[in-house]
Amino acid sequence: MARNQRQQREASEFEERVVFINRVAKTVKGGRRMSLQAFVVVGDGKGNVGLGAGKSAEVPTAISKAAIDAKKHMFHVPVTEEGTIPHDVLGEFGAARILIKPAVEGTGVIAGGAVRPLFELAGIKNVLSKSLGSDNGLNIIKAAAEGLKELSSPEDVAARRGMTVAEMFVGKE
Repeated sequence: MARNQRQQREASEFEERVVFINRVAKTVKGGRRMSLQAFVVVGDGKGNVGLGAGKSAEVPTAISKAAIDAKKHMFHVPVTEEGTIPHDVLGEFGAARILIKPAVEGTGVIAGGAVRPLFELAGIKNVLSKSLGSDNGLNIIKAAAEGLKELSSPEDVAARRGMTVAEMFVGKE
């Protein structure tokens, strides 16, 4: 009973969005065996987000497998009070590159179709992004995730330097 309650709590805690569904085929002795691949983004809107892929013969099963995989591979994104990221970052995955820049309040999410759900489910409300290189949606969203993983908040940087945030910005007026 406790396990079922935990699964319901985890399901309500995170929102999931299907980024895309792709039909794939495996050639076997008797011909082609079709299956479906789903790619899902899961997030809580408070800085925690994850990506996952799943394959199955049916769409709902592939989506649920992808959601489970996404919950296993979650990471935290530092988001400022204005709902943007702390600094510019360039994410790379394969031939795909994406430039992600912070934006002022009221800008909104300026992003292509593949990375928009990633930013929204991470809780980022104001951001600018530009895809560079590959136009493969799967690789672009993975590049954006790699870029978001590289972000560090001012508190993290101050802790690494053995300072406080106030000490880091003394004399910057």
